[in-house]
Amino acid sequence: MLREKVVFGPIFSRRLGQSLGVNLLPENGKLCNFDCIYCECGWNRDGRSAEPLPSAETVRRALEEKLQACVEAGTAIDSITFSGDGEPTLNPEFPRIVRDTLRLRDRFCPQARVSVLSNATRLDRDEIVEALRLVDNPILKLDAPTTALARLVNQPAGDYDVERVIAGMERFKGGFVLQTMFLKGAGFDWADPAVLEPWMEIVRRLRPREVMVYTLDRPAPQAGLEKYSEEQMRALVQPLLDDGFSIQIKA
Repeated sequence: MLREKVVFGPIFSRRLGQSLGVNLLPENGKLCNFDCIYCECGWNRDGRSAEPLPSAETVRRALEEKLQACVEAGTAIDSITFSGDGEPTLNPEFPRIVRDTLRLRDRFCPQARVSVLSNATRLDRDEIVEALRLVDNPILKLDAPTTALARLVNQPAGDYDVERVIAGMERFKGGFVLQTMFLKGAGFDWADPAVLEPWMEIVRRLRPREVMVYTLDRPAPQAGLEKYSEEQMRALVQPLLDDGFSIQIKA
């Protein structure tokens, strides 16, 4: 499901409430350094676009116009969310766009939180980390406890290494939200102790302020994937709940 606008919604998000989306990638296309087997936007190869990435000024104008319209219509916004069709930090003007967005949020809807859904692959860049630290919800993805499993689930481009990603997350000193997709199929199962237990150890190491675990909600490009129920996911993460972690579970 590809977004068609720089700013879209608001739409109801099972994790963030009434969410106004911001797409920093080409309209009618997809750009991501992951090619996740569960991505609702489909495979990267099917979303190629020759359109340019929106500039910071284009995003600022579009967001200002949309926020003004929401205020005039009395439309509540819980979150301004950088999501869209791929990885938002790939936009070279991402840090400037974050700062512009925070100023617009403060002007039009100071009650709203600014959230970024990121695959955490660019946390070795100081400017990206600094920008993510400014937002209310830096939501960082870790779908696998090992590089081998990440290559199966996320199919990352380039030299991806889970330990390097974890080191990037440690720069936040717990001030972030860890997001993980629970599913099974294609040769793996989150209920397998060999997958679940190392992931829980990573959570204990990182100590994020919140953990989001969720499962399939829309059709996936990879056939044969299966979702979990909320009850099943709660049982899987019960040891972390017992440890006192704040965990949001969404089926």
